[in-house]
Amino acid sequence: MKVIDLTDENKNLYFVCLEDWSEEIKEAGNHKELWFDRMKDKGLGVKLALDDSGQVGGMIQYIPVELSPAEGKDLYFINCIWVHGHKKGRGNFQKKGMGKALLKAAEEDAKTKGAKGMVAWGVALPFWMKASWFRKRGYKKVDKQGMQVLLWKQFDENAAPPGWIKEKKKPETIPGKVTATAFLNGWCPAMNMVFERAKRAASEIGDAVVFQEMDTFDRETFLEWGVSDALFIDGKQVRTGPPPSYEKIKKKIVKRVKKLKRYPTAK
Repeated sequence: MKVIDLTDENKNLYFVCLEDWSEEIKEAGNHKELWFDRMKDKGLGVKLALDDSGQVGGMIQYIPVELSPAEGKDLYFINCIWVHGHKKGRGNFQKKGMGKALLKAAEEDAKTKGAKGMVAWGVALPFWMKASWFRKRGYKKVDKQGMQVLLWKQFDENAAPPGWIKEKKKPETIPGKVTATAFLNGWCPAMNMVFERAKRAASEIGDAVVFQEMDTFDRETFLEWGVSDALFIDGKQVRTGPPPSYEKIKKKIVKRVKKLKRYPTAK
């Protein structure tokens, strides 16, 4: 097993997070590719893990913390680390040390870039991006926002710990309309799917729905809201992990439309 930098031949595989076998991932559009093109000269790091036969089984991507959903200085932020664990497609590569190797390689690369620490986010519950996995590898919890835990590993004793950038406001409703507001950064195909599904559902329902796009790759937009990737329907945030299906999103919007028509003055 070895870890390599992203190559041109593996870019399309990276854009779909190693799930080139998935029909569902096609719903994510080309947002990840556009994000990559905008980030590749801004400090983005991408590494892949290959098994002994040369098959790609894992990936990690990380960016300067100043471009992430966290606040900090001279740190790098791990957007995600993913070792393919599905039986479908390329198969299950987990429990073979790929994750640890990717993390170590990313940390070493961040140090060469002058980083004084590495930041990661994890989920408190035991599924994807587990906070406990990072803690076992020397990361310490420094902040929490909902189910998302912010952790870091300090490289330099003078480094200051990071913190989550907090949500500052929610989308306003529009009288007489149902509003679907989607915040999109582009780095995550799962969130890109949510964006595309909501946009499609809103357009198919008709004039009763206003779809609002928020490009949070634009740093000023992100800092104005404190929201990176999310979906709100009439100001209420929709749970997007794991990504809800197109049918589920459409059902939620239709429910609001029916209520609006029944009670035109309802908020």
